[in-house]
Amino acid sequence: MAKSDRYVVGLDIGATKICCAVAEVKDGDLVEMAGIGLTPSRGIRKGVVVNLDATVEAIKACVEEAELSAGVNVECASVGVTGTHMRSFNSRGVVTVSGKDKTVTREDVRRVMEAARAVSIPPEREILHVLPQEFVLDDQGGISSPVGMNGSRLETNVHIVTAATASIQNLVACANKAGIEVRDMVLEHLAIAESVLTQDEKDLGVALVDVGGGTTDVAIFEKGAAWHTAVLPVGGDHFTNDLAVGLRTPIPDAERLKKQHGCALASLVEEDEGIDVPSVGGRKSRLLSRQVMAEILEPRAEEIFTLLQEEIQRAGFHKLLNAGVVLTGGGSLLPGMIEVAEQVFDLPVRRGVPREIGGLAESADPQAVTAIGLALHGARNRSVRRARTLPPDAGILVRMGDRVRHWFSEMFSS
Repeated sequence: MAKSDRYVVGLDIGATKICCAVAEVKDGDLVEMAGIGLTPSRGIRKGVVVNLDATVEAIKACVEEAELSAGVNVECASVGVTGTHMRSFNSRGVVTVSGKDKTVTREDVRRVMEAARAVSIPPEREILHVLPQEFVLDDQGGISSPVGMNGSRLETNVHIVTAATASIQNLVACANKAGIEVRDMVLEHLAIAESVLTQDEKDLGVALVDVGGGTTDVAIFEKGAAWHTAVLPVGGDHFTNDLAVGLRTPIPDAERLKKQHGCALASLVEEDEGIDVPSVGGRKSRLLSRQVMAEILEPRAEEIFTLLQEEIQRAGFHKLLNAGVVLTGGGSLLPGMIEVAEQVFDLPVRRGVPREIGGLAESADPQAVTAIGLALHGARNRSVRRARTLPPDAGILVRMGDRVRHWFSEMFSS
């Protein structure tokens, strides 16, 4: 394996932090983290670029930190995508099996996938992923790979993820200006699932919840496939803003207090435990009970999980989450979040940590889980990927066709 093929990179451009994870692919396809860079984010709001120059500089600083940590130059990466502009839905395709012997070929699979993705979307949006859920051959469902089987009628169910074209182009432009070629744009939900979910959880039914800075992402897996994905416009920044208003303290101090003394469940905090709270306008700091801060944070945690519960119920999966809920993201690190989630969902909840990957991942900051998942995604698909840059003037059909060809390469290489 050439040296350039040994390393894969994941780049998570978030609202509060940017993380770059460099992974090395060892013999036997074992993956180890070689370096991680983590810097504050500037210029991103709710997954959308609002200041290109600030975002570029933040990416450069993060990549340089990762390069120093790993001892390699970073030239290309898999970039995560999220934000309130994301939309997803399920679709279905049906074709007649071609050939005299009625044996399903790759061409039949390609045709049925094309039929499933032949949906109408607004011109300002593009298809990011077409994720197969199952194939049905002559009314026999639950088939993961129908190639070589015999039948007359081939159907497929897929999950289609779309994104705002402008948002995708702006992310790619930021990465390119920072000197990074974009190998692939990956929905962050799917990247995180690569690193934190077990196959049993995906088979039984699980909700993956990523509480980020500006948004909270949810992805529902069942029967080994993604059936629902959504992005809610609330996240860890809302906890900080609540504290800033409730405690009448500057936002930077509210963020620090949240990380050092925050708790999302007031019953877990001792009543007589005090904290020093800075005031605005140069006034004297005040000594307040830590429980007061918890009483401000708890309603916000309950609101986020209640919104998620309503989203899951609306999608019709609330009775199918046999493996419970997996929490990830910086917001999930707040003490008491797991307990509040268990109360709202009435399901077992665990915190997601990177799996099936060694090296620095074992001691990495939990906020790096998305970048690690992106690197793992790149490692698993490195043999069929090709570096590419999406120019701002590229037509939507060109980009869509490129991603479809890329998906088929991934599918048939496994």
